[in-house]
Amino acid sequence: MIRRVGTITFLLILLLVPLLPPFYLTMGSYIGLYSMVAIGMVLLTGVAGLTSFGQAAFMGLGAYTSALLTTHLAWSPWLTLLIAVALTMLIAFILGAITLRMGGHYLPLATIAWGISLYFLFGTIPLLGGSTGISDVAALRLFGWELRDERVYYYLIWAVCLAALWISTNLLDSREGRAIRALKGGVSMVEAFGASGLRLKNIVFIYSAVLACLAGWLYAHMQRFVNPSPFGLNQGIEFLFMITIGGPFSFWGALTGATVITLLKTVLQGILPKLISQSGNFEIIVFGVMIVIVLQWMRGGIWALVEKLLPPKEHRPVISSSHLETRTQPPHGTPLLKVEAVTKAYGGLIAVKNMSFEVSSGEIVGLIGPNGAGKSTMFNLISGEIPRTAGSVHFGSHTISGLPPAQIARRGLSRTFQHVRLIPGMTTLENVMIGAYLRTGDGIIAAGLKLNRASDDRVRAEAAKQLRRVGLEESMFVPAGSLSLGNQRIVEIARALCADPLLLLLDEPAAGLRHLEKKELARLLSDLRKEGLSVLIVEHDMDFLMNLVDRIVVMEFGEKLAEGLPQEIRSNPAVLEAYLGGV
Repeated sequence: MIRRVGTITFLLILLLVPLLPPFYLTMGSYIGLYSMVAIGMVLLTGVAGLTSFGQAAFMGLGAYTSALLTTHLAWSPWLTLLIAVALTMLIAFILGAITLRMGGHYLPLATIAWGISLYFLFGTIPLLGGSTGISDVAALRLFGWELRDERVYYYLIWAVCLAALWISTNLLDSREGRAIRALKGGVSMVEAFGASGLRLKNIVFIYSAVLACLAGWLYAHMQRFVNPSPFGLNQGIEFLFMITIGGPFSFWGALTGATVITLLKTVLQGILPKLISQSGNFEIIVFGVMIVIVLQWMRGGIWALVEKLLPPKEHRPVISSSHLETRTQPPHGTPLLKVEAVTKAYGGLIAVKNMSFEVSSGEIVGLIGPNGAGKSTMFNLISGEIPRTAGSVHFGSHTISGLPPAQIARRGLSRTFQHVRLIPGMTTLENVMIGAYLRTGDGIIAAGLKLNRASDDRVRAEAAKQLRRVGLEESMFVPAGSLSLGNQRIVEIARALCADPLLLLLDEPAAGLRHLEKKELARLLSDLRKEGLSVLIVEHDMDFLMNLVDRIVVMEFGEKLAEGLPQEIRSNPAVLEAYLGGV
């Protein structure tokens, strides 16, 4: 109720701003434009973890494209909008294709170079007016009505901004949005459930660039004049300031940051030159101090403090049945996974050497060995997270060695990780829903327009079913980061089960679990075996493993030391010497 009242109050303030003096109306328009860019920045930087300094350049691209085509060719501004968006998407795609696969600092450096290059391009090409810019840009016309009134244009800006806010919010609460939010947990985690990390990064990068382009287009036809100065690197840095101070993880934080920085900048530009008796962009110093304070004491920004005062968000009820398609498990005993002479070398270091073993349908196979034996490396080779040096891996009738993890996941292989990989800020239910990524096919357009409600409800029901299955139904709407380590591992299993796999890879699932929790996990895995699901499990707890698995494969120094039934392995002298400490 309080949240709804707050939203209504915000909308009423927006409606009443045009009744204030012209200065506030102008500030309101600028805040709306900058908020659009900041919304894209939250999605790009705060959610997906990709830093860009080039959003001002994309804004300039939209402004200059429309200004040039409307003044020199007398084209309709609405047509130039389509051209500007298409050009922005093309350039963002090219930049993303070059830099996003590299990771690390390459994207920030590339966007800095892009921003500086475009800024100097705007200022030096005679056709673009050089440093003086392009004037007499055409005014927007809507149904034959020319939008010259600043109040009308203010409402247009905020209508577009609120539409961007609504679409972006819908996008995050969707199949693609959950995968984008999971990018911070590592690309390998997202790809383990069938999503392409590079594709998701490109989607976010292009989407944020389009929002900046749209803001630039509106800016050009509001001012009816463009020059390079609003689209330089300094403005790109200010956009980062906005989301850092407002809140990098929330779209409402983007609006808050855009409001605070825009108003504060105007105030400081009037006060600081008088105090220092010298002109200059001294407000940047103040912003820098603010950034240090925010990063030190409130990393969630201003909006995070506001969120603490608000009641928890209401969660949509979960429907009773998912009705998602399920895979048919192969007949019991059918060969499912076959590892043939797989080797992984890092230069002169051999992590895995000539490993061969099989897993049949309806079987639980344990993979054990001392620390550093190569067990997790073997898991990563099977799932495609790392490439093999030699050998092959077959899954069913397909050869999966050499395929990317997302393609392997599509064939029915699902996994957990040695070190828990959950998104702490997402609820337990949302984390589990990521596992069902491949079981629906809604794209970003359907998500943004909220046309995915029915399929999303089915995924929620499936995730709730898996949480009930593992005994964590009561923690459904609890942030995953607040759970104990043992329960987080159980959530990972529920997420893997939500993918409806044929083979489940479990990397030390009992680590951190108490005795009763291990008994419940063993019961769950036994039930899964009865249902025909195959499991390959790495585990150090021998008591847990020996009473659960059908066969055991033992590794030492990257090689297979032994293979057999649990009782055979328990009495094998080589295993006792290498792993269990001798007789």
